[in-house]
Amino acid sequence: MVTVEIFPYDPDWPGEFGALANRLRGVLGDGATRIDHIGSTSVPGLDAKNVIDVQVSVADQASLDAASTRSEADGWTPSPDIRGDHPVPGFSADPGDWEKRFFSQPTGVRRVNLHLRVEGRPNQRYALLFRDYLRAHPSSAQSYAALKRHLASLLPEDSARYADVKDPACDLIYLAAEQWAAQTAWRAGPSDA
Repeated sequence: MVTVEIFPYDPDWPGEFGALANRLRGVLGDGATRIDHIGSTSVPGLDAKNVIDVQVSVADQASLDAASTRSEADGWTPSPDIRGDHPVPGFSADPGDWEKRFFSQPTGVRRVNLHLRVEGRPNQRYALLFRDYLRAHPSSAQSYAALKRHLASLLPEDSARYADVKDPACDLIYLAAEQWAAQTAWRAGPSDA
């Protein structure tokens, strides 16, 4: 079990993502259509676990399998029990729409969550829109940080339960983000790497 600890925002996180993205680009080449910094460490000023979340987007199912094989060959550790994200209420319940491959960092690399997802699926959009919404709404980001700090204080030794309790709150933020996206004609910007 991993201890849950929330840290103040670290301005070094974007640079650390950049180094990871360069490594992944070297491993995956054109097999990755996008490499993006996602999660709380990607939102300036947002307190977070000291874990960099990276989303690698690929074109299709075959590319997902190929990227998984290449990542594992590069030393990334797969989590075979994590094969998808939870469906968001009101969106597709098809498990294929939420499929992903999840890896942790190679030996000697800082803590990383690597999410491999197919471009255009709801879970790939979720990560980018959630990030961009929090970047554009600092008050929502700070409320989210307060929730995470509180949950970490209640569940410091239970990272799985922490995530299970946090997921519905993230979905509430995401539903607001979808409304914002419709109002602003949001589109994902260029890949971070």
